[in-house]
Amino acid sequence: MAASDFGQDQASRFARLALDCVHKEYPNKIAHSLASDADVKPPRELTPAFYGCYDWHSSVHGHWLLARLARLFPQAPFAPEARRALGRSLTAANIAQEVKYLNAEGRNTFERPYGLAWLLQLAAELKEWDDPEARPWSAALRPLEEAAAARVASWLPKLQNPIRTGEHNNTAFGMGLMLDYARIAGNAQFGKLVEARARDYYLKDTACPLSYEPSGEDFLSPCLAEADVVRRILPAAEFGRWFTAFLPEVTLEPTRVMDVTDGKLYHLAGLNLSRAWMLEGIVAGLPAGDPRRKPLGALSNRLRETGLESIRSEHYEGGHWLGSFAVYLVSGRGLR
Repeated sequence: MAASDFGQDQASRFARLALDCVHKEYPNKIAHSLASDADVKPPRELTPAFYGCYDWHSSVHGHWLLARLARLFPQAPFAPEARRALGRSLTAANIAQEVKYLNAEGRNTFERPYGLAWLLQLAAELKEWDDPEARPWSAALRPLEEAAAARVASWLPKLQNPIRTGEHNNTAFGMGLMLDYARIAGNAQFGKLVEARARDYYLKDTACPLSYEPSGEDFLSPCLAEADVVRRILPAAEFGRWFTAFLPEVTLEPTRVMDVTDGKLYHLAGLNLSRAWMLEGIVAGLPAGDPRRKPLGALSNRLRETGLESIRSEHYEGGHWLGSFAVYLVSGRGLR
């Protein structure tokens, strides 16, 4: 599916994946710190806005998917149901409990940075959506948005080195979403902090070992994620020079999932999607006449095709989250 082919039929397919899970409580994997017996509660009581889609972060970006698609396709048949789902979740009472949960003792590492970055991305999507229903949802979400930004702002100055994994802890991926949020929201202070730390972490890096990727359960590329955040903070010519030293050659193949019932192995399907959008971002960041743009764009298209083909709703191990990755890619969310 090329970007130009993204239309209502494809959007309906991805919306269905999120609609089928944002209020589906079980199965559920919670990363939950217990302070006492009082903390033994079902997910819908612990985090009443984001308890579905198997885990908190998948629920958050499932809601982002619904907001993005309802915004892009307001007349689509799925749009009313998407709006109802958003309205059910994004209430002041639900968000107040989410803030209470996030700020409770012992939860300073909760969903950091991946889930918090997606929460900020949801906030950004709602801020850009000029709609009479979306504006109250954005206002309701604001206390959790502010709590998430504050959590990140207190953490990054203490994080001496970036986290270079291919899973949720990856710092570069989260920082890319955070930078986009800061610019959309007009949160200059937060954006300045994230950009400064990205410069500290990455601008001196060279010769990223792309040949070592992927690890067995990656859904992100550490090398490409780093380049994708750096292209957000450097002018094209300067980024082109940095990228030459950082990744002098980009050679990789689409990944295959050997067992779609294994949730961790299914990560490799998402890796094709995230690599595709990261390469698109890198291409957009290179100078207009750079000879690398064409081959990198072709590689991105190959990864896109393989990644989109792998999404099957009947496999909940991937269906509960891959739709969000697909929509981020095909709607060009990371490109501005």
